[in-house]
Amino acid sequence: MSVSLPVFSIARHRLATDGQGVTTLVGAYGCPLQCRYCINPHAWRPSTLERCVHLTPEQLYDKVKIDNLYFLATGGGVTFGGGESLLHAAFIAAFRQVCGPDWRLAVETSLHVPPGNLEQVLGVVDEFIVDIKDLDQKVYASYTGQPQAPLEENLQRLAAYLPPEKVRIRIPRIPGYNTEENIQKSLEKLRLLRFTRLEIFHYILQK
Repeated sequence: MSVSLPVFSIARHRLATDGQGVTTLVGAYGCPLQCRYCINPHAWRPSTLERCVHLTPEQLYDKVKIDNLYFLATGGGVTFGGGESLLHAAFIAAFRQVCGPDWRLAVETSLHVPPGNLEQVLGVVDEFIVDIKDLDQKVYASYTGQPQAPLEENLQRLAAYLPPEKVRIRIPRIPGYNTEENIQKSLEKLRLLRFTRLEIFHYILQK
């Protein structure tokens, strides 16, 4: 039985924000977290699911292949976001079979998924773009509403199975939640795991 992806957006011709080269960002419904400053709350609100288009890997390929030349010329490809992209790991693995090896596939993820989901895509995804929120357990739980353990366990799996250049980790400054001390401690933990692509950024709150 073919898998399908509940897609709420397809954004073409993106540069620098979602991986290498020219990328198409595919937004998929579903997220296990409810972050206080979520920029895509429609990705987990039930009302959004009614408006999603459910696509098979072949149907998504037909929609994005128009940019094949851009992908090949720039080393780009398709980035799966959301929501939580790795809730749809089986779809991503199936999409690789359809699109072939030449496109670069990336995922934007919180890593808050079962280990089996991550294992399904370790061999097919070229870049993991991870928003860790914070590695302090109390800060993480307060901000996301979920325990931090799945994230830390999956970070250890990434460190064990992939070269560090395949993992880009984003550490946010979250107003009212984490401090500079929290951020430095997160950086220390990540460096101990031998991650090297570490980026601190500011959450810009909507007024």
